[in-house]
Amino acid sequence: MKITDLKIYPTWVGARNQLIIKIETDGGVHGWGESGLSGRELAVAGALQHYREILIGQDPMNIGYIWQLLYRSQYFEGGRVLTAAQSAIDIALHDIKGKALGVPIWQLLGGKQRDVVPTFVTIQLGAGMVQQAKRFMKKGWNVIRTGMNAGYSEPAGRKAKTGGRKMKDGDVFEPIESLAATAVQLTELRDALGPAVLLGTDFHHRLSVAEAAHFCQRMPKGTLDFLEEPIRDETPEAYEQLRRMTDVPFAIGEEFSSKWQFLPYIERGITNYARLDICNVGGFTESMKVAGMCEAHYIDLMPHNPLGPICTMATIHLAAAVPNFSHLEVWVREDGTLGHFDPAIFSHQPQLEGAAFPVPTAPGLGVEFNEDYAKAHAFKFWEAPKLYRKDGSVQNW
Repeated sequence: MKITDLKIYPTWVGARNQLIIKIETDGGVHGWGESGLSGRELAVAGALQHYREILIGQDPMNIGYIWQLLYRSQYFEGGRVLTAAQSAIDIALHDIKGKALGVPIWQLLGGKQRDVVPTFVTIQLGAGMVQQAKRFMKKGWNVIRTGMNAGYSEPAGRKAKTGGRKMKDGDVFEPIESLAATAVQLTELRDALGPAVLLGTDFHHRLSVAEAAHFCQRMPKGTLDFLEEPIRDETPEAYEQLRRMTDVPFAIGEEFSSKWQFLPYIERGITNYARLDICNVGGFTESMKVAGMCEAHYIDLMPHNPLGPICTMATIHLAAAVPNFSHLEVWVREDGTLGHFDPAIFSHQPQLEGAAFPVPTAPGLGVEFNEDYAKAHAFKFWEAPKLYRKDGSVQNW
C-alpha cells in the first residue's frame, strides 16, 4: 500500500476554522487528521503542501519512519507550524493503519488501560457560576476549570490611552484587577462546592511571575487544585522561580510542539499535569514519548482539546492507551451538547456518557469528515481577540 495524495481542508466550522487533512492510498483506505495551530491555519497548510511531495509514494504503515523523515527533512527542524502539520499527518496515518488492520488506534499503542476516558469542563466566573458548576456536578463532573475574571474593561464612552488605536469594550485586560477578582470568586466557588471537586483555573499565560505568585497568595490554602498556564512558557527558569513561590500544582504544555519542549518541565519538576495537545506536539508518535517521560516522573496527562471530533477522538485513543492519565478537556454547552461537533460535518463522532467518553471500538480513528461541507465552507480569516493594558501596551490573549 502506498500514499497517493494528501488533501488539505482549511474549513470554517462554527465560529472558527479547523484544518482537516485526508491522506489517500492506492489500497482504498484513507485517514483523517487535524492540525491544532488555531488562527494560523494557512501557515500550516503551506507546510503540508511541502510534506505532500515527500509523502506520495511512501508506505503509510511505516509511521515512525515517516515521522523522522518529515521532522528531519529540512535544516530548520521543528517549530509549532511544522509539528502542527506533522501532527495532522501522524494522526491520519494511524487512522489508515487501524482501518487496514481492523483495529482501533489504541490497539496500535499497546492496548487499552481503561474502559472510559474521564473529562473536565470549563465554566466562567461571575454571576451564576455556582449554579452552573452544580449543574455539571449533578451530571457527573468532579473536575471543573474556570476562566479568569475579565478584570478591567473600558466603560462605554471612555477612551483609554492607546496612541490613537481604536479600542472597544473588552479589549482591555489588567492583570492585577483580574487576579484580585478571580481569587475572590474562586474562594467563593470552593466554599460553595466543597472539598470533593478538583478545581482549577486558566490564566492563558497572561501573568508575570510576580503577578502569578500574588494571585496564588490571595486565596486560602487548598482553594485551587491546579493553575493552568499562568505565565508564558519560553523560559523554564521563570516557571522554576514561580514554582518556589507557590505550592499550587501547575498544568502546563498545551503550546509545546515536541518532547524536547516538555523535557525541562518534566525533569525539573516544574509541571504537575502535562497539558499535551496531540494536534500540535507531533501526533500519536510524539505524544506516546511524552507520556512515557511523564510516567517516569509520576506526572499525569491532562490534554488540551480545543478543536473538534478528530482532535477529541485522537486524544481519547491516546488516553485509553497510557497509564498516567488524569482528565480530558471537553467543551460542553449548557444544553449538554459538545462544541464544534455538528453531525452534518463529522459522522461517527465521539459521544459522552455522563462525564466520560467510552473507549471506541471501531477500526482506526472512528471519525469521518464531510468533504462536500469543506468545499462549501472555505477558510475565513479569523484572529484571536487582541488585548491591551490600560496604558495601550500589548497583552496576551
